[in-house]
Amino acid sequence: MLAGVIPAIAGAIAGILLGVSAGAYWAIGALAAIGGFLAGFEHQDGWGGADRGVVGGFIYGVSLLVAHAIVGTHAKVSLGSFPPLLAVVTAILGMFLGAAGGRIARLQRERRGEGAAEKSA
Repeated sequence: MLAGVIPAIAGAIAGILLGVSAGAYWAIGALAAIGGFLAGFEHQDGWGGADRGVVGGFIYGVSLLVAHAIVGTHAKVSLGSFPPLLAVVTAILGMFLGAAGGRIARLQRERRGEGAAEKSA
């Protein structure tokens, strides 16, 4: 459940901050990116992390756009000429971040010898 709630909350906060401060908007975006990377560690490999990351990134992007539309402030950061594309961009970024986290987690498990037990089971 938290896999969807956390990105939605972070996206909504980013959407509100988008009309307040560019620095605050980028700061919450950086925190969300770190969270997406760390979420990948909960998966067996990069593929699982990528799946979670693409969904989380899309939820983040949509929540950001919806919250910004509800608040109705002028964006301090450009959303481009077609703002809905932002949800696709955040989904792609989330996919890469989650995949990287999942891949690193797998490498760590293999170094500790846990990967061999999982492969044989």
